[in-house]
Amino acid sequence: MTNELDTTTIDPTRRGTAAAAKADAATSAPRPDPGRFGSVARRGATRRWVALAVLMLPVLLVAVDNTVLSFALPAIARDLGPTAAQQLWIIDAYPLVLAALLVAMGSAGDRFGRRRMLFIGSIGFAVVSIAAAFAPTSEALIAARAALGFFGAMLMPSTLSLLRSVFTEREERRLAIAIWASGFAAGAALGPIVGGVLLEHFAWGSVFLLAVPVLVPLVVLLPILIPESRDPAPGRIDVLSILLSFGAMGAAVYGIKHLATEGVDAVAVGSIVAGLALGAWFVRRQLRARTPMLDMRLFRVGAFGGGVVVNLLSVIALVGFLFFVSQHLQLVAGLSPVQAGLALAPGLVAMIAAGLSVVPLARRIRPRMLVPAALAVSAGGYLTVALTAGEGIAGVIVAFVLLGLGIGMAETVSNELILSAAPPAKAGAASAVSETAYELGAVLGTALLGSILAAWYRASLELPAGLSASQADAARETLAGAVTVAESLPAAASAELLASAAHAFDGGVVVTSFIGVLLMVGAGVVAALTLDDARGAASE
Repeated sequence: MTNELDTTTIDPTRRGTAAAAKADAATSAPRPDPGRFGSVARRGATRRWVALAVLMLPVLLVAVDNTVLSFALPAIARDLGPTAAQQLWIIDAYPLVLAALLVAMGSAGDRFGRRRMLFIGSIGFAVVSIAAAFAPTSEALIAARAALGFFGAMLMPSTLSLLRSVFTEREERRLAIAIWASGFAAGAALGPIVGGVLLEHFAWGSVFLLAVPVLVPLVVLLPILIPESRDPAPGRIDVLSILLSFGAMGAAVYGIKHLATEGVDAVAVGSIVAGLALGAWFVRRQLRARTPMLDMRLFRVGAFGGGVVVNLLSVIALVGFLFFVSQHLQLVAGLSPVQAGLALAPGLVAMIAAGLSVVPLARRIRPRMLVPAALAVSAGGYLTVALTAGEGIAGVIVAFVLLGLGIGMAETVSNELILSAAPPAKAGAASAVSETAYELGAVLGTALLGSILAAWYRASLELPAGLSASQADAARETLAGAVTVAESLPAAASAELLASAAHAFDGGVVVTSFIGVLLMVGAGVVAALTLDDARGAASE
């Protein structure tokens, strides 16, 4: 005897009335139009890539701002007459404050909204840029640069963390991060070119006014294209951790700068020790906190910790290179600002192309092999400078191409690993660590490599007879000072001073370049030892 229960048991497609009804509904329901569905998907994809273009604006701006001032330094030196220490502070006040506040601002973005922080930072950055453009003294310019660092710290963690919320699919996100990293590299290299064009026609303040037209479309389009993003469970505000992170970064970087410019003294040692002590306190507090501002356990993941170190060492090398090359091309080789900027254009193209082309390679080659190989190419760039210093600009052009190829690839891969290793809710703080490495590298690139170069220059410079005490002091301070003094001397003495200054400066370039080789080799070793578990650690 057969009943209805037996029938439903035998028939696998009708397991109960609810399932049958669901199956019938699925069978009878109209199927979606593939063309219509595809158009919706295409609109969504277009919106994501347009959003990426908007997020690229502050990336380009901050990266340009890190290097454009090095290129404008000769004009600033002639106009404001800063000392050697002030000259370094004009460059470093911005990345120092930026680096000290990035973790705190990234955590604030996680809590209060990353889009909101980006919006506030953009407006503040534009306003302070106008003030910097018309700074009447070196002290005023240093103060304006510090204020730019405060608002810049709101920009950078937000861009990378918002990028993760916009691009949720791993492969698509990898390409987006490649473009983002290429924008960072392109901005650093664009700085000299943009600076050259502006300085050819306008005063040095124009390099700051550039921020206004860049940030206006960001402020307009940000609320339209970018959704708000924040940590759903941020925990309480940890004021002490914020103060500790700022104090640790600020004190340590100040001590390193003072050590490089003034030598070993109580101020340098005390600042570095204080920075390390505050940093240890910060780490201990984060490890014990239920909801830490920065999850220090992320550094146990090779993909995260190794990527941060690679970022740091790569940017030290890049910014240090641009610091001395911008001066060499203008003050030694005698190129105009535009000519000097164009001489670096091939390296810019190579950096962008390398950052984008590494995406398909990253799918096939493990990071512990790909990143060291890229950094070896960059080491070859520094070696080229060391071997060809003083022999024309061809060596500089080739060197920057090699440096750009390696750093473009390494930065793309390391930034993607850092972001993927962190949980989405802490994307702001994790992004801030990556940005802190970048900005700390920008500080150390000028503080360490720039100061070593300056010390070698002062020790090697031979002054012609007949200079006054003030002329001798100015010539010893900086290469720009020597060029300015030479303009007021008789022809024979002027030629002698210029030749001696160029020889002393290029000698410092050789020493600095060999240090750059060591930095790239060191970064490659770190990558080979730490990035082996990158694929397994990275979260989707």
